[in-house]
Amino acid sequence: MNTEKMVQDLYKAYPDAVCSLDFDTPLHLLIAVILSAQSTDAQINKITPKLFARFNNAKDFATCDIIELENLVKSSGFYRNKAKNIQNACKIIYEKYDGKVPDTMEELITLPGVGRKTANVVMLNAFNKCEGIAIDTHAKRIANRIGLSYESDPAKIEQDVLKKVPKKYWYLMNHLFVYHGRAICTARNAKCGECPISNYCEKNGVV
Repeated sequence: MNTEKMVQDLYKAYPDAVCSLDFDTPLHLLIAVILSAQSTDAQINKITPKLFARFNNAKDFATCDIIELENLVKSSGFYRNKAKNIQNACKIIYEKYDGKVPDTMEELITLPGVGRKTANVVMLNAFNKCEGIAIDTHAKRIANRIGLSYESDPAKIEQDVLKKVPKKYWYLMNHLFVYHGRAICTARNAKCGECPISNYCEKNGVV
C-alpha cells in the first residue's frame, strides 16, 4: 500500500480537519478528552461551557464537590468514573505540576484516566507536539478495514500505523481518521462507493 498517497488523498477530502473538541487551555482539552470516552465530541461540547464556567483551573477541579462535578458531566456517560478521574488527575496537576498540564507522554499517561490516546490528543492540540497517532474507535476501525493493522489492542494498532505512515503525516492522521470515520467509513453501512481511498482498502469486516 502506498500510504503516503493514501494520506494525501484523505487530506484532499478533508483539508479542514482539526480537533473538534472546544477548549481554551490545555487543562480544558484534557478534561474534554477524558469526558469524550464512549461519547461524542458534539455532546461534550454541549457540556463543557457550563462545566468550565463553574470550575476553571486545576485547583477548582481538585477541590470541588465530587457530586456537583458528577452532575455537571452526567450526560457524558460513565460520569462517576470520569468525574473521579478528572478530580484525581487535577489533584496531581495542582500539587505536582503547579497547576499546569504536563506536556510529555511519560508524564501525561501517569494521570488517572489518561492513556496514550488521550495523551496524543492533548500533546498534539494543546502543545503542538506529535509523538504518535490517537487510536480512537474511528482510527481502530479504519486501520483494521484498510489493512494498516490487524490488531485489536489500540496500543498495538498505533505501533503498526506509525511504522507504515511516514512521520511527516502523523499530525494529519490524528484528525483525518476521525473525519473519515464520521463521514464515510462509519461503523455500519460504510459508504465505500464514496470513499476517497477505496483503492487502498482491503475492506476487512465491512458490512
